[in-house]
Amino acid sequence: MSVRAARLGDVCEVNPRTPKGISDDTVVSFLPMSAVSEGGFVSSEETRTFGTVKKGYTYFERGDVLVAKITPCFENGKAAPTDKITNQLGFGSTEFHVVRPSREVDAKYVFYLLWNDKFRAVAGKGMTGSAGQKRVPADLLKRLEIPLPPLDEQKRIAAILDKADLLRQKRRQAIALLDNLTQSIFLEMFGDLRINERKWPVENLDALCKRITVGIVVKPASYYQDQGVIAIRSQNIEVEGFNLREVVYFSKEDNEGPLAKTRIFAGDVVIVRTGQPGKAAVVDHQLDGSNAIDVLIVTPDFSKIDPQFFSTFINSPVGKQIVLSEQRGQIQQHLNVGSLKKAAIPLPPLVNQQHFTAAWRKLRTNLAMSTNHRDNLEFLFASLQHRAFSGQL
Repeated sequence: MSVRAARLGDVCEVNPRTPKGISDDTVVSFLPMSAVSEGGFVSSEETRTFGTVKKGYTYFERGDVLVAKITPCFENGKAAPTDKITNQLGFGSTEFHVVRPSREVDAKYVFYLLWNDKFRAVAGKGMTGSAGQKRVPADLLKRLEIPLPPLDEQKRIAAILDKADLLRQKRRQAIALLDNLTQSIFLEMFGDLRINERKWPVENLDALCKRITVGIVVKPASYYQDQGVIAIRSQNIEVEGFNLREVVYFSKEDNEGPLAKTRIFAGDVVIVRTGQPGKAAVVDHQLDGSNAIDVLIVTPDFSKIDPQFFSTFINSPVGKQIVLSEQRGQIQQHLNVGSLKKAAIPLPPLVNQQHFTAAWRKLRTNLAMSTNHRDNLEFLFASLQHRAFSGQL
């Protein structure tokens, strides 16, 4: 069955004007940019009076759809329906476009049309302005051609996507809880290390490790190859893991020759030293024998400190405070070898550390399963969007 196409501006009002005759003491909902989640919903809401927001803010009403127009908020997916805000009238950031559906268009259907990668790719090419301040022009929205099936079909499509999106959100929440559980287990087993409430002995990290050094910092790009041995950079290090989607390579000969001192091995801990200093992960067998660029490399003495205990400690708020704070109490933006060696680490018995690592591994297994499930749901949702807006759902 062929589906009618229409321009968005013919079936929706884009950026409607504020109506006249509103009293200054009328209570309205207020949404700054931070109140609209990249997950496609309103995450928080403020209450203000019309008199305080009638100038310098964007007007909308309950039932409209908000879409961020400025980079990087637009590319990151900041958009939301407003059907659940408290007040009928709303105001928000000037960096929102407002889309008000007519009676022949379902608001949720419009939201899903605008909240997807395909639209962002099309609109991204039409953004105007200078780098860092690019915006989606309102005229681009008005001229956007959309599939427009009958209203009942729009509602059916939106309901299917609602259910699929809810599954994604629940899985993301489960993953967040599992991530938080790591620190909860750590706190339960070792107490508050900020005050060292269980009076564990304290050791400088230098006395607990066989090596504390930094990856190659002098012209690493001169060694890059199209393939070979992976060289880990800061952007590859995540909390308790690695992102290997964008990696660089050294040749095997360079890795085992002039760059041998910065090789990393299973059980080493690599730590970001600039940008997000203190973020750490344990090198696994997949990366055994790889190399490292401009990150800190720690080789623990396994008879004294467990690598996973140390990594989780560094990633904790307490660990970051201890490792990144200097004597004067200021937080460093750049973590160096000298500071790391001097870091005073509360040290529970090794057997306790190892018990934590066993619990951590079980947790990571569950997390990997949940992450795989999340990825499958993300694929399902994208597939449903594609099928819905191409008349195949």
